[in-house]
Amino acid sequence: MPLKFLLLLPISLILLTACPQKKTSQSFQSSIQSSQSRLDPHSFSRHDQVKVTHLELDLKVKFKHKILEGFAILNYQRLTPEVNQLVLDSRDLKIKRVEMVNNSKNNQLNWRMGETIEGLGTALVIDLPKDNSPIKIHYETMPQASGLQWLTPEQTSEKTQPFLFSQSQTIHARSWIPIQDTPSVRLTYDATIRVKNDVKALLSADNNDQKAIDGVYTFGMKQPIPAYLIAIAVGDLQMQQISKHVAIYAESSILEAAAYEFAVTENMISATEALYGPYRWGQYDLLILPPSFPFGGMENPKLSHITPTIIAGDRSLDSLIAHELAHSWSGNLVTNSLWKDAWLNEGFTSYIEARITEAVHGQDRMQMEATLVYQSLIDSMKDMSNDEQKLINPIASADPDDYFTSVTYDKGRFFLEWIEQQVGRPVFDQFLNQYFNHYAFKSIETDDFVNYLNQHLIKQHSDKVNMNQIDIWLNQPGMPDFFTPPKTNRFIKIDQQVNSWVNGQLTTEKIMSQNWTTQEWLHFLRALPGEMTIEQMEKLDATFGFTNRKNSEIAHDWLLISINNQYQTAYARLIDYLSSIGRVKLIKPLYQALMKNSDLHNFAMNVYLKSRPGYHNIAIKQIDEIVGYVKTE
Repeated sequence: MPLKFLLLLPISLILLTACPQKKTSQSFQSSIQSSQSRLDPHSFSRHDQVKVTHLELDLKVKFKHKILEGFAILNYQRLTPEVNQLVLDSRDLKIKRVEMVNNSKNNQLNWRMGETIEGLGTALVIDLPKDNSPIKIHYETMPQASGLQWLTPEQTSEKTQPFLFSQSQTIHARSWIPIQDTPSVRLTYDATIRVKNDVKALLSADNNDQKAIDGVYTFGMKQPIPAYLIAIAVGDLQMQQISKHVAIYAESSILEAAAYEFAVTENMISATEALYGPYRWGQYDLLILPPSFPFGGMENPKLSHITPTIIAGDRSLDSLIAHELAHSWSGNLVTNSLWKDAWLNEGFTSYIEARITEAVHGQDRMQMEATLVYQSLIDSMKDMSNDEQKLINPIASADPDDYFTSVTYDKGRFFLEWIEQQVGRPVFDQFLNQYFNHYAFKSIETDDFVNYLNQHLIKQHSDKVNMNQIDIWLNQPGMPDFFTPPKTNRFIKIDQQVNSWVNGQLTTEKIMSQNWTTQEWLHFLRALPGEMTIEQMEKLDATFGFTNRKNSEIAHDWLLISINNQYQTAYARLIDYLSSIGRVKLIKPLYQALMKNSDLHNFAMNVYLKSRPGYHNIAIKQIDEIVGYVKTE
């Protein structure tokens, strides 16, 4: 779409009247007041009474209709003998019938759709068989299932076959499986997936390397996992084994590049095992998804889902692989039981990611990344309320995705690094080993961690760290006064050059950037003045070629600077960037920057109209709000 057209199209032609929305029985906030019986505020399940223990899926993938159709068989444990109903989570599922799995002639079970809460979906209530027989639910998904993205062939790299992938975290598993969709419940599963012969199916389970017969794939997951870690992908996928534990699955056009980019993954596994004990999941495979995937990665066990935006050609962005791998210990092995405690997953994982990066790529890179992360954390907290700056966020959010902020990841990471610094790395590593072993394959709350920390670390080292300091980290906003931020001399040298350039003492050509890493380029871009002249922008671009950089992180930072300084030379690349990737981390700040300038509102909306069909539901929900898009019939 020509830039001129994008800038001039009236916004009145874009914003149309919204269609009436279906009323729900109650809002999330009112449900908090009226239903204190739910153990997890984001789940209808009463898993203290009846808990699902095993799932068997049999699903046919129907690309033409954008649905999954088949059945789920649930095995369960009745924890309260007198309870006679199983309550499951569902969202936009078409339930056809429910029956018990036994030899009875009349095996139909009574069921009903129960309470509906905006954002959470609808409870599926099933009368339990008296003999505790497994329950079989025949159902199909809806095309709008929030946990599934259906891509046309044109939206893929190869452009020959359609593509399907899931994103079940946080509460999207319920949109394609009737399940107790809470991290408090862990279950094993088996699955049969039926597809057409010219595509391949993968699951977060064993047996991804199988050769299917007539498009029928079978899988098994013997380790108990929460529902949000169940994942599916179907497409024109090829496989390349790159080491003992690691295979790459991707479309053929990016398979070789991905295999090179992630070649040190096996080294990361070995490094993490040396720190925190054996890897307990068997394979650790990587699925490179189409660029519409809304996240950097998703830690689905045995098959991490990975964005192609980290394929930079120099392995400089593979700390994301370290992060998803680290979840094999923190998150997948030991899981937060409630989403308000998401820092137990992400803070621990970000800490371990740093340790893996240091072990594989060296301390310099780890320190540079830590400094970049800290700077971003401080910037992001400026726009947060005091409660949002706390690791234990007291806000009752209707959408558990809201708990995933830089505080969850990065303040959590620095909290653990601070403990390590107080007691010493060998002592803290030993503690973490004990912690992971003690809670292996369990779901816990922050109080469980704090009590374990107090009993097994604080009491033994009370002269170095105390519970009052722990409470400040968990329950106070901002960063504690007693925390020392990370820094690196390599960034100090860059700052000196930037200052000299701004003051006219150093020309662009004389900036000593030879052999800079991605992390150094990112710091350079973030150290530049917020306001620059077009001449300065042109000089930087001519010298360093920022507009055409293929590294997605460097390109993102440069495009953000270009928007803020109205450097229109970069706008064509901006359009291409926003329309070719859907990773929220990279596109959301660009839309936000565009909408801060009223002259660019039409431009932002028109780019979004072009790009929106290729974005994932998770991205659409956030960008709709930023640009003021209103859906029509």
